[in-house]
Amino acid sequence: MRGEPSCPKCGGRVRAPGLFADSWQCGLHGPVQPLQPVIPPSVEALGVTVHRARVPVWMPWPLPLGWLFTGVACAGDDRSGGRATAVACAGPGPLGGHGELLLIAEELGVGLGARYAGIDGPDPGPSIRADSPPHAKVTAAGRPTPLWLVQDTPADRAVFAGEAMGLWLWAVVWPEQSGLLMYDELVLTDLRNAGAEIELIPCGPLSPRLLS
Repeated sequence: MRGEPSCPKCGGRVRAPGLFADSWQCGLHGPVQPLQPVIPPSVEALGVTVHRARVPVWMPWPLPLGWLFTGVACAGDDRSGGRATAVACAGPGPLGGHGELLLIAEELGVGLGARYAGIDGPDPGPSIRADSPPHAKVTAAGRPTPLWLVQDTPADRAVFAGEAMGLWLWAVVWPEQSGLLMYDELVLTDLRNAGAEIELIPCGPLSPRLLS
């Protein structure tokens, strides 16, 4: 399942730094933070991302009842470190059936969250009304964190976005009605600070959402 790095904004091929450019380049988007190949979920794979990340690696902890960790993605290279992370979880939806959640932390302009949200990016921008009351609240690294619904997303998902620790925080939920999960005041832990608890995270099969 190992592959080549790709553009975090469109999934296209990227060129490595070379003689004429000191950053990774996408033919469509120019300089980008390369999205590293996604590998099957495991505590070891999660540990690699946590070690590399310069941004939070968010996970609901404890996980909702019956939910599993189903993969992680990271944008950035060995020189810059991880500038965006996406953690996938899946389990029983609040209204029955199967639910999936992606939590993305990223620096301004990376564009990974917008890609998974299904909107033009790279950032939420006018797609959220941050001057209106928030639609949901989570606790991220011990701090109350407001999130707003992102407008004009595909009908199969619910997307929330806000700011945590000075960086974008996206929550993308499938199917759309499983967005009710975000109204339960989830507690998000930055796995960079989890210590030995990371060994207790239950793993499931790789989420296809990370590969889309």
